[in-house]
Amino acid sequence: MDYVLSCCSGADLSKEYVNRRNIAVTMFHYELDDVEYEDDFGESLPFEELYERMIAGASTKTSQISIGQYIEYFEGFLSKGQDVLHITLSSGISGTYNSACLAQRELMDKYPDRTLYIVDSLGASSGYGLLMDRLADKRDEGMNIDALYQYAMDNRLKVNSWFYSSDLTFFIRGGRVSKTAGFFGQMLNICPLLNINYEGKLIPREKVRGKKRVIERTFELMKEYAEDRENYRGKCFISHSLREEEARQLADMIEAYFPNMAEPVSLYPIGATIGSHTGPGTVALFFWGDERWEEHT
Repeated sequence: MDYVLSCCSGADLSKEYVNRRNIAVTMFHYELDDVEYEDDFGESLPFEELYERMIAGASTKTSQISIGQYIEYFEGFLSKGQDVLHITLSSGISGTYNSACLAQRELMDKYPDRTLYIVDSLGASSGYGLLMDRLADKRDEGMNIDALYQYAMDNRLKVNSWFYSSDLTFFIRGGRVSKTAGFFGQMLNICPLLNINYEGKLIPREKVRGKKRVIERTFELMKEYAEDRENYRGKCFISHSLREEEARQLADMIEAYFPNMAEPVSLYPIGATIGSHTGPGTVALFFWGDERWEEHT
């Protein structure tokens, strides 16, 4: 199609994937012990090294994509006569959506004959990536930019996102869990189970004791909420931070229960933008399912 489908690196896909699907990407930046890196699919700093250094005590800091970075990025397409549909990381997690909207207002004055749509994904990590995957499918089927923008707005809340962590260290460090609760949680082997709600915010939902049980519970939630339930025909993405074995175990359970899925479960590493906050020990499951709404999720 004659327009650009775009996202930011918080979608936690792979470089090979976005190149193959012709999805443009602008990068977040983060700091590790006061040294700045691009969140560029782990090329500047491998994800394994990032998480190992975090375990060793390194400090991390992320920053949203600035208005200036967005202007430069979008103008690279608009100046060539290309329209752009850009999907951002959830506004419930980052201020980058607001930056993109401010850049849009400025650029539309300069390029009044071009189209620049900005959509808040209300998602994160490979759930945001799962939305991008569906949008790339629709674009490849011939959907024009106006229809694809509306499709994104109508379907973004149908991406279900469930995260769990088997290591509370970084939840404590980030203030999401108190030191006292974290101490007892670690002692009792408690794994918090969270999801992204209808406002795009990460919300604690359950406290599950033990890795085996939290993996089972995460699987149960997909059985409960997946589109068409056991006849699910969509795709499923799982992202993780140094937990490939657990992610594979969850994927095997899903593939055995949902034989009609469009393809095997895709596994991705959690990137630096999200991982700087969740730390190592996180597994996240994403699938198409019941729409998120206030009383539900």
